[in-house]
Amino acid sequence: MSASTPSQPQPDTSAFYLPDFCATWTVLIVVLIAELVALVLALAGGESELGFWIQLARNAPFLLWIGLGTALVLCSLRTRLARLSVPWASAMTLALIVFVTLAISEVAYRLGDTFTQPGTELGSLFPVDHATFLLRGGFISLIIGALALRYFFVTHEWRRNVEMEARSRIHALQARIRPHFLFNSMNTIAALTRSDPKQAEEAVEDLADLFRANLSEARAQIPLKEELEVARIYQRIEELRLGSRLKVEWRVNEVPMRALVPSLLIQPLLENAIYHGIERLPAGGTVVVSGERNGDILRLSVANPVPREPRGQEREGNRIAIANITQRLELAFPGRSGIETSQTADNYVVTLTFPCIEQS
Repeated sequence: MSASTPSQPQPDTSAFYLPDFCATWTVLIVVLIAELVALVLALAGGESELGFWIQLARNAPFLLWIGLGTALVLCSLRTRLARLSVPWASAMTLALIVFVTLAISEVAYRLGDTFTQPGTELGSLFPVDHATFLLRGGFISLIIGALALRYFFVTHEWRRNVEMEARSRIHALQARIRPHFLFNSMNTIAALTRSDPKQAEEAVEDLADLFRANLSEARAQIPLKEELEVARIYQRIEELRLGSRLKVEWRVNEVPMRALVPSLLIQPLLENAIYHGIERLPAGGTVVVSGERNGDILRLSVANPVPREPRGQEREGNRIAIANITQRLELAFPGRSGIETSQTADNYVVTLTFPCIEQS
């Protein structure tokens, strides 16, 4: 029985600067570029004997076939090109562009030489000088291909820098989240160590899970189900400290659990609701976490009771968390997210709005 050879890992084509020529949008761009080049060549040769419209009728389908042929070849070979370094991949891509151009030019010349007669209207659409036609097409494709590759490379580098900057900002914002409950939790665990060792062990495990989620930088966005699990872990830890004073109602059955959200989205709001509301009420109260879906929009809200105190005596820190979450939502969903806060005499509500993008 022969041993099976391990399959070669596929390269990360998302890091390759050439776009995906299998995508419909990219093919459409290639078609537009080909027709624009045909228009430019027809305008440049406007004083020739053929005239503008005949020049355009000759160049447009010819360049369209070159564009589609190039897109087909690059679509098929993109994975292999992605394995090469940028200089080698660029050189190979230029060679492929010139090769496709020469191949289609040769086919066009052979068709004209075989099926048309020189001097006729149909024959004027096909080239006469074989060598000149091939050399001119090859040089034009080389120049346009080099310009296109330069554009793709610069665009890719700009997009990568923007993504890296956004990711760095997300990590920096995430690192600014500092739980208020750390010392309270440690004191609670220390008290439980003698009275209820098993519960103290469970509290330590919950605290470790919570800090693992706080310190994780693997993913900027996680499914809503995981975010709610982190918030429930935090709830269990605080219930050890506050006991029956803390109640949390979860009204999230109507929202998709696979929806992607920035990590640490609900837990800081729940933390603020407890710190600024429940903890300051002698009798405690109920925090309501609710969610709804309206078409492609998700709306999550956290509501908590607040004590009636003179304005200006609120605890600091609430606005820091709100500003932090606002920035991370904007980085995750540029221009498509929002956060609203409202306060009455007895309640404080934070509402998050963002697109519903489900994990595949």
